[in-house]
Amino acid sequence: MISKEFLKNVKWTRKDLTNLQSLSIDELEEIFSLAELFKESVVGGEGKLDYLHGKTIVNLFLEPSTRTRTAFEMAAHRLGAHVITIASSASSIVKGETLRDTAKNIEALTTDMIIVRHSAAGAADYLAERLSIPVINAGDGAHAHPTQGLLDTFTLRERFGKDLSGKKITILGDVLFSRVARSDIHVLKKYGAEITVSGPATLVPPSIAKTFGVRVTYDLREAVREADAVILLRIQHERQDMAYFPSIAEYANIFGLNEMREDWLKKDAIIMHPGPINREVELDSFLADSARSVILRQVTNGVAVRMAVINLCMAAKNKASI
Repeated sequence: MISKEFLKNVKWTRKDLTNLQSLSIDELEEIFSLAELFKESVVGGEGKLDYLHGKTIVNLFLEPSTRTRTAFEMAAHRLGAHVITIASSASSIVKGETLRDTAKNIEALTTDMIIVRHSAAGAADYLAERLSIPVINAGDGAHAHPTQGLLDTFTLRERFGKDLSGKKITILGDVLFSRVARSDIHVLKKYGAEITVSGPATLVPPSIAKTFGVRVTYDLREAVREADAVILLRIQHERQDMAYFPSIAEYANIFGLNEMREDWLKKDAIIMHPGPINREVELDSFLADSARSVILRQVTNGVAVRMAVINLCMAAKNKASI
């Protein structure tokens, strides 16, 4: 078991985690080091820990989710906290209550932390500025998904080592509307990875190259042939108000990664996906379930990474909690 004395010696000072671009390498290393220990502890069969015994965490999920919500619930339970999840259909927001009032009322119920998922970009920052308790961003619009960026990087470090300098990572699909792509780019570039993005020009505008400092190509073969890892993204229909390509079939035909195109990949290249997968669209079942896929490892790692983030933010608010 990780000693409480070890946890008290961490240098993390942030109450909230709403984005990744503001984090230093030292802060990222604290997250990853603690996630490694938590993963070893949980996977090793230690079961439920008691670091956050007596604490109450509310998952305020105002957007649909399976993996992220469940991973946060599992992470909080593993740390010994009591967890309450509120979905949009069960919140007073459907009655017209503002996000601020909903969150302030949750805080007034003596909640110790809020984990928020919202369709509006900036929602997590908005709450973090107005609440005295920690706020963790579980995805806000097309803005950021920090814990997904962290778990993706954690998974890549497990495969390729902690130094990702020179590693070639391709992000393929709906980059324009993807909060995952933004968070992945922010953290992977800090570790020296070389990022290529690809997809339809309508979903990967040329301006992305300058905005994020990445390479853009609209040729799938060129995009994947030198990649050490390919991160697939689904089409974000829920964030689009118009058609950005003629049809799903045409997208799959031009940009779908499938068994026939596996030869385009390097022999040891891996495939990643934040989920949910649209099988036979961005990725076919043969590759999704192949030895190249580390998709389920990402899911497992998501619990350990979120345990680390929850624990660090709670500790920054109240050192006595650990």
